[in-house]
Amino acid sequence: MAGPPEAARKAVADISEALLDRVDDLATDLSGVIRGAEPFYDAGGVVPAADLRASVRANLVHILRQLAGRPQRGPVPSLATGRRRAEQGVPLPVVLHSYRVAGRFIWAAIVAEATRTPDAAEALLYAGSQLWLIIDEHSGAITDSYRDTVIEAVRRNEQTRSAMLDVLLRGDPDDGSRRWECAASLGLPPQGTFVVVAAGAPRPGVESIPNVENALRVKGVRSAWRVEVGLHVGVVVLTPRTGIDRLSATLARLSNGPIGLSEPYPNLEHTPTALREARLACAAATGPEPVRYGAAPVAVLLASAPDAAAAVAEAILGPVLALSAGESDILLSTLRTWFAEHGATSTAAAALHVHRNTVRYRLRRIEELTGRSLTQPGGVAALHLALEACRVLRLPSRP
Repeated sequence: MAGPPEAARKAVADISEALLDRVDDLATDLSGVIRGAEPFYDAGGVVPAADLRASVRANLVHILRQLAGRPQRGPVPSLATGRRRAEQGVPLPVVLHSYRVAGRFIWAAIVAEATRTPDAAEALLYAGSQLWLIIDEHSGAITDSYRDTVIEAVRRNEQTRSAMLDVLLRGDPDDGSRRWECAASLGLPPQGTFVVVAAGAPRPGVESIPNVENALRVKGVRSAWRVEVGLHVGVVVLTPRTGIDRLSATLARLSNGPIGLSEPYPNLEHTPTALREARLACAAATGPEPVRYGAAPVAVLLASAPDAAAAVAEAILGPVLALSAGESDILLSTLRTWFAEHGATSTAAAALHVHRNTVRYRLRRIEELTGRSLTQPGGVAALHLALEACRVLRLPSRP
């Protein structure tokens, strides 16, 4: 497609240069038009009048120089405008609307100036196509700059929140004043009933309980969370309506992964201890049900000493673990069900959908292999401890 005649290019360039000579007056007028068309710029002083005018003037100069065929070098004003308005909290639709208003204002100024130009019709046709291309280009640049600034601000805010939460989780070696400041910034009270939650993440850097802070806030529960390597950790403020049992049920609905909870504590200075409790409880959790530190002492003890737990499992259940995968799993599942049913063979058989004699046979097989009797307290205790070690350590671990 052939380009516009040289005469039209020159006419548009002359019109743009004439408008550049009046750019200060145009900037003042356009600032007033934008404030009248977009009430946000007049409300609350979010964008000072001098700020708006400076931005309008810089963008006018840039657009008119592009139309004149001598684009300016250096920073693009629309990028600076997008960053500045994002920092000020001006909604993006408001910013884009002001650019459309500016486009109409510039077009009106070009039309008025063109009345003094020969071949005005052809010049206006060319100017119109160029102007709206430039406005679209600037709108796109503003959108990208605005969103980049918002993303960066969110990232900085998350880093700040994580650093503040770290003061609570790791402890404040000073007099505690920084701890209270961080708690206040996170929206947590200095006194109350708190619990630390540790949830196993499916992979590093991922929230294992998605959107948990908002989900709890809806229930009137305040909390602060962060993602660590392999864990999603939060400090939660319990309430009379949402105690630890109800919190556990809520967390279980929000996640399918292992979750550990500390014991409730009354003062934020105890948070580091609660974090250790929550980590151990999470390590002891192998199913979807959250584990509370004080409610599963044997599992937590084994999780706190994995090497010793592995030694216990091997010393007591080693011969069972050495069997083929199918036979070993059947025997361990039977023993686990028998314990869950409090040693009631018939009830365990019903749960396993087998005859009670089958259960008795399997239990005798375990006794023969391990040398431990399920009719003696010592044997029962040893087998239960070893079975818990297998559960916590997820043994046997076969491909």
